[in-house]
Amino acid sequence: MAVQRMDNVGIVVEDMDAAIAFFVELGLELEGRGEVSGLFADQCTGLDGVHCDIAMVRTPDGHSRLELAKYRSPALISDGPRNRPHNILGTHRVMFAVDDIKDTVARLRPHGGEVIGEIARFEDSYLLCYLRGPAGVIIGLAEQLH
Repeated sequence: MAVQRMDNVGIVVEDMDAAIAFFVELGLELEGRGEVSGLFADQCTGLDGVHCDIAMVRTPDGHSRLELAKYRSPALISDGPRNRPHNILGTHRVMFAVDDIKDTVARLRPHGGEVIGEIARFEDSYLLCYLRGPAGVIIGLAEQLH
C-alpha cells in the first residue's frame, strides 16, 4: 500500500500563540507542543541548523491535524505580501466543515481572521468562504445546508 492516511498539514507561522489561539477558536484542539532540532530535522527539510517550536492541533473527530511550526533557525523567509490572492501557483488552503459559518467568521475576526471576498451560497448545498488567518494562510469554511 502506498498511502495509509494523510497525517497532517504543516503551516509555518511567526506567532505561535496567536496561531494556536486562532485554530482553537475555530474548534481544533491543542494536542501538544514541542521543539524540533537536530540532524534528522536538517535532513528532512534540506536546511542547516533547524530549530523550531511546533504545535499539533487536531479536529474534534481526531482524524485531521495541522502542524504549526515557528522557526528559530534558520530565520523565517517571507516570499511576499501576505494578502496574496487565492489563484497564485502553489497557494494552499485547508477546508473545514463548520456548523454555522457566520458565527465561525465572527469568532475568528478578533483573532485576525479576514474573509476573502464574501460568504457565498453554492446551490442549495453549502455556504462557503475563504478566510485569511495567521501568517496569511488561507482556510476555507463550508456549512452544509439542510
